[in-house]
Amino acid sequence: MSSFPWLLVIGAVPVVGAVVVAATPQVRKEAGREDAVRWVALGVSLLTFALTVGMAVGYHSSGDRFQFGRSYSWIPQFGVHFAVGIDGIALVMILLTAFLVPVVVIASWRDDDSVPTVIPAVIPTGYEGAAPHPDVAVVDVADVVDGDGRHSRPAGFFASILVLEAMLIGVFAATDLFLFYVFFEAMLIPMYFLIGRYGTGGAKASYAAMKFLLYSLAGGLVMLAAVIGVYVLSARTGSGSFLFSVLSDHNRLQMATSVQLWLWFGFFIAFAIKAPLWPFHTWLPDAAAEAPIGASILLVGVMDKVGTFGFLRWSLPLFPNASKTMAPLVMTLAVIGIIYGALLAIGQRDLKRLLAYTSIAHFGFIAVGIFAFTSQGMAGATLYMVNHGFSTGALFLIVGFLVARQNSSSITDFGGVHKVAPWLSGAFFIAGLSSLALPGTNSFVSEFLVLIGSFTTYRVFAIIATVGIIFAAIYILLMYQRTMHGPLLERNAGMRDLSWREAAALIPMVALILGLGFFPKPALDVINPAVSSTQHDTGQSDPVAPHPAADSVAATEGTGK
Repeated sequence: MSSFPWLLVIGAVPVVGAVVVAATPQVRKEAGREDAVRWVALGVSLLTFALTVGMAVGYHSSGDRFQFGRSYSWIPQFGVHFAVGIDGIALVMILLTAFLVPVVVIASWRDDDSVPTVIPAVIPTGYEGAAPHPDVAVVDVADVVDGDGRHSRPAGFFASILVLEAMLIGVFAATDLFLFYVFFEAMLIPMYFLIGRYGTGGAKASYAAMKFLLYSLAGGLVMLAAVIGVYVLSARTGSGSFLFSVLSDHNRLQMATSVQLWLWFGFFIAFAIKAPLWPFHTWLPDAAAEAPIGASILLVGVMDKVGTFGFLRWSLPLFPNASKTMAPLVMTLAVIGIIYGALLAIGQRDLKRLLAYTSIAHFGFIAVGIFAFTSQGMAGATLYMVNHGFSTGALFLIVGFLVARQNSSSITDFGGVHKVAPWLSGAFFIAGLSSLALPGTNSFVSEFLVLIGSFTTYRVFAIIATVGIIFAAIYILLMYQRTMHGPLLERNAGMRDLSWREAAALIPMVALILGLGFFPKPALDVINPAVSSTQHDTGQSDPVAPHPAADSVAATEGTGK
């Protein structure tokens, strides 16, 4: 199985699928053609997931650090290779991506056409109240967008989802720094269109899409300068290279402390914006609120993890001294983000924006675990990236179902939903408990590892981060109480419960939330060896706890007894 080009095939299948989806002929008002697009997208996403599972079965956690590797000379004049390979950290992130895309496709599947409404047209002066002017277009919303903001012709939407999946797989699998940068920037394009064209529509969606793009491009350009700097340094002792195997050799990539700090900052800015860490976060609430629910799930559940993944894959191994020097700064930003995100989440009245602010707090925990430089902290942070994708993905999914029912994401428009939709309410409750890291849910294990790992090296930051757990309970329970319980609002009296399609999207996520909560060992067995290799690259080791017996002997000798 190791001879099979798993990563190349897994990355190519969504691209081919996107081309097929985009090329599928569609005729206006013919739902059968539109259904064909959806079935093709679902089939491609399920095939990608099946191939990813097959690759995971063949992965040996005790084997080589990078497995299923392939490397082809791409731009030989600059030492650029199309090189891919995965360690345990990359594997779990690719599995998360491949799992969430079919869920998004199913959840974005429209049960029936939206109720036609009319977009207000601009009526020329003098024609008010008269018959429609021939130059005035009265447009049916069903021809433009459906209930959650997607265009009723779904080819572009699902093609963008599949292209985004391919870019995400590429960014996690790249073992060439230049190739990583290409995927890092290329994944912005489909997400930009998902937000701007298939989002809620109007000026707000366009603004959110442009803000997302400009923030990300600015960070990417700073990182590009650092990438060039790394290449120049690698060329001083031989031919220049972007390969991880070459750049991670500290004897090959020698640099002064000041140079290492500047290069580290170049990567940090890009990754902090992508994560996002406070105060680089301001694009996320707008993007998550205006994007269609499927795009929000992939944006917050996977795409933002590219930033924290970049810290683990590139920043720590390439710049270990700078990473250690700047760890207190990152820790400070992370704990501010934990408290800040939680406090703003408590005050939100829009469900989608609330979930976006909770994610800022969660990413703070992930950063704390990474820069604790302990095996428990890094393993917890990696597992947190996966678990956050399930818990927050499920919450966004449920919010999407609520928005589709009431055409509103305002908390005040819900109340007493549990009385008419108990299954939807139950799933919301489980996903919420996972988000606040209740024992027995998946997030508890990862959050516990992060706090234990960081307490041994940065005690003050760990204590402050623990306060965020209290705030998490407040914003999750308040959100659930205000939407699911209380008096049943009249507008919610006829709300239907979960459909079979919606249940098919939610059940696997709920099962993983509970399964990984009680039995996280399979995921940790894959993650731990990769974390150990990353920790070795930084030259750090876990602090050794003093032995009580040794302390007793030392105290006795000190007294002369």
